[in-house]
Amino acid sequence: MSTLGWWRLVYAAFAGFLLFHGFSASENAPNYSFMHNATSAPFLSYYDYIVVGGGTAGCPLAATLSHRANVLLLERGGSPYGDPNITKLVNFGASLSDLSPWSPSQRFISTDGVINSRARVLGGGSCLNAGFYTRASPEYIRQAGWDGRLVNQSYEWVEKLVAFEPHLGHWQSAVRNGLLEVGVVPFNGFTFDHINGTKVGGTIFDEQGNRHTAADLLEYANPRGLTVLLYATVQKILFRFRGRRSRPEAYGVIFRDGSGIEHRAYLKYGFKNEIIISAGALGSPQLLMLSGVGPVAHLRAHNIPVVLDQPLVGQGMCDNPMNAVFVPSPIPVEVSLIEVVGITHFGSYIEAASGETFSASVTTSRNYGMFSPKSWPKQ
Repeated sequence: MSTLGWWRLVYAAFAGFLLFHGFSASENAPNYSFMHNATSAPFLSYYDYIVVGGGTAGCPLAATLSHRANVLLLERGGSPYGDPNITKLVNFGASLSDLSPWSPSQRFISTDGVINSRARVLGGGSCLNAGFYTRASPEYIRQAGWDGRLVNQSYEWVEKLVAFEPHLGHWQSAVRNGLLEVGVVPFNGFTFDHINGTKVGGTIFDEQGNRHTAADLLEYANPRGLTVLLYATVQKILFRFRGRRSRPEAYGVIFRDGSGIEHRAYLKYGFKNEIIISAGALGSPQLLMLSGVGPVAHLRAHNIPVVLDQPLVGQGMCDNPMNAVFVPSPIPVEVSLIEVVGITHFGSYIEAASGETFSASVTTSRNYGMFSPKSWPKQ
């Protein structure tokens, strides 16, 4: 794969900079000939690359690799297309409040009592979040040791499909003016760039209020080089030791379809062939540990055979701290998600959303998790 091809995937590394960031799922769903339900998959198959997780990392990665290799993308959820709770801005929060087993949002509560959700849908968290799009800071690029020119080309590759300039309504305009009044300056206008002060950032919602997610980036794929399987839950990565090599080598995965039937996918013989785990900050270490890679004491405590002792797998996980202030209004306020941001010199970000979704009257019957003006009692 070309160097530019790899840098197109930088978008995935920056997903953390998109506060509740999201991408794709308009009503004009693409006709992906390579997308299938996992129940139709053969029990045994071979690929050059196996990508586990079809979110903000897996989709652009699989699309790029498909131009020079035969790629399998495994996603445990379904398609975002055709679901108005995902695709429509006015329905924001509906998926987060859906606690059914087939919901694209999987509710969980951390050990310290914080409500959150894991995505289980093609497009990942970009199907659930508030859709703010921004680039990383130049300082982050320098510290990572990346080529700034290639990084910018990668951004442009993504932005052609999934990033838009918002048209500010009354609420977002008031947020902009308020930030400037309290001294979050200068005003930088509309820009995708990360600049201290107040700016209007990008949005993954188009002018018609349709969400665009990472699944849209599969439009860049070579349809002859890609297979996407939905409702395919990977159970285990398969490892082996060959010759005198002291470290294990991944050569396949075991996954189950929606009916519970087991399938196996193996790597073809090839020096560069790989299994790539892009199942999210929680799902990736979870799968590694289920496969025997992780802290040896923890694996043995759960009777998991140890393949490789990696003490840092699953450790040091934390989320960005967030403090929310709910402002009641005596009159209805239009629905708007994150469009204006105040980037302070001390590293915090001030953003705001508006509309009935966030009102206390709604949450008596529907709990929107982190977006609800209520606390969750610790168990």
